[in-house]
Amino acid sequence: MAYPGIGETDRSPLLVTGLPRSGTSWVGKMLQLSGQAVYVNEPMNPHHRPGRSPGVLDAKVDYAYQYICPENEAPWLRAFRDTVRLRYHVTAELRTNRAVSDLARMGRTVAAFSRGRVKHLRALVDDPYAVLSSRWFAERLGARTVVLVREPVSWVASWERLGWTHYFHNLLEQPLLMRDYLDRFADELRAAIGSADSLAKNALLWKVTYATIAQMHRESGLLHLVRYEDLASDPVEGFRQLYDVCGLDYTDDVARKIAAATTARTEAGGAMAWTLRGGLSKTAYRPMDSRAALARSRTYLCPEAAARVEEITADSVAQLDGLVYQPAWPLRRGVTAKQFDVSRP
Repeated sequence: MAYPGIGETDRSPLLVTGLPRSGTSWVGKMLQLSGQAVYVNEPMNPHHRPGRSPGVLDAKVDYAYQYICPENEAPWLRAFRDTVRLRYHVTAELRTNRAVSDLARMGRTVAAFSRGRVKHLRALVDDPYAVLSSRWFAERLGARTVVLVREPVSWVASWERLGWTHYFHNLLEQPLLMRDYLDRFADELRAAIGSADSLAKNALLWKVTYATIAQMHRESGLLHLVRYEDLASDPVEGFRQLYDVCGLDYTDDVARKIAAATTARTEAGGAMAWTLRGGLSKTAYRPMDSRAALARSRTYLCPEAAARVEEITADSVAQLDGLVYQPAWPLRRGVTAKQFDVSRP
């Protein structure tokens, strides 16, 4: 896959992915501050809203963490080519979604897509549900693909706090995914079905997802893995590097906005907050003190629970530990980016 070199115009789409609660919305919103991309929110989310919007993605999502590969890509390639070209399907949307809130959202999205086409902006897809299709996005759509990796104990703690868990039928019922990546985990996935042990199930989801990402990266070399903790501990410098590898301009104004958005005070443990662009959300990005949030991230689990998570995810952590991540694409201004080792303290 050839990407523009230094000094060349980059029109490639951007994908920001990683498991939900890994910081994808935060990173997507911080990249949107460049003014050089149109933010596209979770087109592969199996739930309406934000997913199941055929105006944005005119293809049927059957599973959470849908796997796309060359053998099943036909409907996806057509649909996503339109998405990343910012082509909105008004008729398809109206056939499916006609509530007042849907029409309002359609109007905003049509306006954003139209403005993006006129100004030749890039599509910036923020979608944690695309994580198992990361390689396909990079290889077939030419997307600069950023995968967020959050330390497993803090990630599981986040899911436990929200009362979330995963239904592994979504993985087991995808034969191409099982064949290509998850067959080695089949017994563990089947055993987890029906289990009431949410902590073990959530840790298993982290384990199989990032084992797959590690394999995809080794095979393709096209994924850019970023440790959430690195960005949260030093967001101004971390995003400076990420802007470079994404081919976006990191101006003084952008740096000021990122600094303001990542030092904001929020109520500890608050269930809802306003997002950067407005609207209430339990999980979407909101201005925050990223360092304070990082310090609190592991405190929800007791030491015994944290030790269980570490034991379950140890093999996948080791696979990531063996990879030192460098940008998969040339830097625009000749800046040497730090290598990203997701295991370093």
